[in-house]
Amino acid sequence: MLHALMSPLTARTVRGLIGTVADAVRSVVAPASLAERQADVEPVTAPDPAGLYEADEIPDTDVIEAAAKEYERAADQARRADRGKRAAKKVLDRLPSGVYGTWRIFRTPSSRQTPDLAEITRIFKANGLGPVPMKACAPSLKVEAVEVPAVPVAV
Repeated sequence: MLHALMSPLTARTVRGLIGTVADAVRSVVAPASLAERQADVEPVTAPDPAGLYEADEIPDTDVIEAAAKEYERAADQARRADRGKRAAKKVLDRLPSGVYGTWRIFRTPSSRQTPDLAEITRIFKANGLGPVPMKACAPSLKVEAVEVPAVPVAV
């Protein structure tokens, strides 16, 4: 019983409950504090990358709207699929290799490689080369629907 109370899952559940109770108390005592925390914040924008359409190459607005709508739909599907994949992986990652019903569970070595930043940092420090040079990742493309105010028509 004591082991169950000290598991990481129980700790996360307790932290979640404490957060929920704290939000409930704040909603009664100071409801504005919750609204301030969730206020609309203008997203930080990155500069446009190179290789964009020239002014005379930009597609019609209906083509752009259709592409943005499709992008948003596909991104939402990808998020849902990723959540499902993570949930299934929690179970599958803990299984030893073998055949389970009609499914074979096994692992293969990855062919991808990534720099060992801990070792690179150690080498830089050992040779007095300063901090490890880093570069920013490419900006993420975001789309969101906006309401366009109606243009009054002169009669």
